[in-house]
Amino acid sequence: MKQYLHIRMAAALLFIVPLAACGGEAEKPAEGEGTSASEYEKGPHNGRMLRDGDFAIEVTIFEDGQPPQYRMYPTRGNKPVDPSTVNLAVTLTRLGGQIDRFAFKAEKDFLAGDGVVTEPHSFDVQVVATENGKRHVWKFANPEGRTKITAAAAKEGGIEIETVGPVTISETREVQGIVQLATTARSEVRGQFPGRVVQVTKAVGDYVRKGQLLARIESSESLQIYPVYAPVSGVIAERTANVGNVTFDQPLYVITDPGQTTVVFNVFPRDLSTIRPGQKVVIETIDGQPVAEATLGGYLPEGNAAAGTALMRASLPNRDGKWRPGMALQGRVTVSAFTVPLAVRTEALQRFRDFTVVFANFGDDYEVRMLELGRKTPEWTEVLSGIKPGTRYAAKGAFLIRADIEKSGASHDH
Repeated sequence: MKQYLHIRMAAALLFIVPLAACGGEAEKPAEGEGTSASEYEKGPHNGRMLRDGDFAIEVTIFEDGQPPQYRMYPTRGNKPVDPSTVNLAVTLTRLGGQIDRFAFKAEKDFLAGDGVVTEPHSFDVQVVATENGKRHVWKFANPEGRTKITAAAAKEGGIEIETVGPVTISETREVQGIVQLATTARSEVRGQFPGRVVQVTKAVGDYVRKGQLLARIESSESLQIYPVYAPVSGVIAERTANVGNVTFDQPLYVITDPGQTTVVFNVFPRDLSTIRPGQKVVIETIDGQPVAEATLGGYLPEGNAAAGTALMRASLPNRDGKWRPGMALQGRVTVSAFTVPLAVRTEALQRFRDFTVVFANFGDDYEVRMLELGRKTPEWTEVLSGIKPGTRYAAKGAFLIRADIEKSGASHDH
């Protein structure tokens, strides 16, 4: 992390392009231009002064109660010049190659741009003004919300890049559950005829295979001894048969199949209108590790009176018998799913000034993109405007980029 934080100063030097003017002469640094974006000469309207001899343009972006718009104030010898006598054009070149061009018309004592200066106000600027037959050209950099981080430093800091595009967003609800045996996992083993138990072969906890001998019984009617075999494979959960007992209608053994398990989920009243049978549920451990995907069955006839919840069941694959009855698991139920044209990872969203932003990525450069947002889940957030499809952005580690920009003092200053 130290490596990439130290890159900030180098980045600042790359971004600060000297302000220059040319009017038939070689380009040269403009009067009052310093070494940072905040050290240029400011005019009476708190804008950036561009000078060429005694002619000057004050550059401002007016955004008080309206979308941001360029307003340029021409002067000569520090006295206002009739704006109708000035022909003005501005070209903005943004990261990624986007170019915005503005023409101007005279209004009162200023020249007004013919379009909105969209956020972020971060670009290389070229201003061309023609007045009294003379052409003036100024070029300067106006970075905002931008920093430079090498690929190696980004990897070290845990920054991961993804591309903005269409996403299917799932809205989920979290439910808590307990592992239980499936209703089909229990088999009761009885003798065919009443009689006296003369032999038992298995104890509680023993694993048996289908067809294995469990007991021998002497029939009370025929006095012949007949065998009792396991009808299914599983684990002996109960045994009531002991040598000398007389069997009648009670089960000799109860065999359970540990591979046939379900999760019974508690559904609170607030979720009854959204959680329904047939919805998909991702079963997880309590610490969020995925276990399986399943489909919710119907609501059980009885609820959990102690917790005040309804109960729903979902099958839990358990071939290795890992999940034992009574263990706690949780589920994420998908209650709705919708596809949106643009979405970003919710964890990528950061605050910058009064905006919610992500950081667009262009090689080693990262720059804010102010977003208008739609629907949101813990994983994805719909984007209505503010970033173009196919733009690469920092999906993980965005807070590190924000911290670097804040330390570098990239401000909103016109």
